[in-house]
Amino acid sequence: MSVLHFTDALSGRAIDLEVRDVVLAGYTGRDQAAVRRHVEELEAHGVRAPERVPAFYRVTPELVVAADRIEVLGGSTSGEGEYILFRADGDLFVGVGSDHTDRAVEAQDVAKSKQLCHKVVGTSVWRLAEMRSHWEHVVLRSFGDSDAHAYQAGPAASLLDPEEILRRVAARTGAEGDGLLVFSGTLPLAGDLEYASRFRVELADEEHELRLEVAYRVEVKELLD
Repeated sequence: MSVLHFTDALSGRAIDLEVRDVVLAGYTGRDQAAVRRHVEELEAHGVRAPERVPAFYRVTPELVVAADRIEVLGGSTSGEGEYILFRADGDLFVGVGSDHTDRAVEAQDVAKSKQLCHKVVGTSVWRLAEMRSHWEHVVLRSFGDSDAHAYQAGPAASLLDPEEILRRVAARTGAEGDGLLVFSGTLPLAGDLEYASRFRVELADEEHELRLEVAYRVEVKELLD
């Protein structure tokens, strides 16, 4: 178990989350054609398609950090922009995170690759109930070494509805309730796969001038022979 400290960006409320279970969702796009494109992107890099979609991967809570820097082994890792979900004191919160993954290992074993890198989360969150009426306006973006173009970009609503993701996680894994932290799954890449030295993810409703963000540096430790 680990403890993460969040702040409700709209009310200023402090939320201490005792994380007991972490589930990473994958292939959660509402548009199945877009899901197929993402599967094809991974297959182009040697990653086998999952037997069922959405797919779910469990990682240990200690892998999830709120940090501005992570260390990785080898130069073949990259982030994925996602929104995160958790319940606390009866409320469902949405935030922003990165499912940082070892792509070399992913080509052989996706579940194992998820265990090799920290998953980074931002500390500001929204209560989902307050975002429901304009969730369709919320955009998820990620950026690598350059802010000139997005690495990923698209409506958060192009992924399955947050409540639907949680329902599917519970049905597939049995995990639910307070203490569960879920990563939503990600969007297709806007271009080529990047192994960037920094990564930034934002969840933004520009119509209402609301934004959540997480950014971190990636420090590579070379593998030893």
